[in-house]
Amino acid sequence: MNPRFKAAPAGLLLLLALCTPADHARAAAGPFATMAGSWSGGGMLTMANGTQERLRCRASYSPAGDGNSLHLSLQCASDSYNFSLASDVENRGGTISGSWSEASRNASGTISGQANGDSVSAVARGDSFSAGISLTTQGNRQSVTLTPQGTDVRSVSVTLAKR
Repeated sequence: MNPRFKAAPAGLLLLLALCTPADHARAAAGPFATMAGSWSGGGMLTMANGTQERLRCRASYSPAGDGNSLHLSLQCASDSYNFSLASDVENRGGTISGSWSEASRNASGTISGQANGDSVSAVARGDSFSAGISLTTQGNRQSVTLTPQGTDVRSVSVTLAKR
């Protein structure tokens, strides 16, 4: 596997955390309106060979306009690598779409999916992989599970909290 894509699935995991509402009070504004600010947390990355590594992550969310678009900056680290992602995502009537990039590995791709209440189901795609994403937000906490295809990563599970 190309090493530039090793960290991309873990980064995509948190990138997708931006795709869900933080609470039900956003009826008048877009789903990203209350996500502004800093989030942090961690979780576990499981490799195809069963090896596990702890992830530590922090994110900054910058919603624009009416809260239907969002810019994300994300940094994550484990014992074996660090990565930094940037993303721009839009919501249109519950349909989520956008792009992501990770400069140090020269990786990029698209994200698309559906938001329904506190949950998001999405697919992230890059040049040589795809990943299914399941995301749930309850209050100021987000739980995300990523299941990549085309990588040596079996799954990623992370919980973020708004700071």
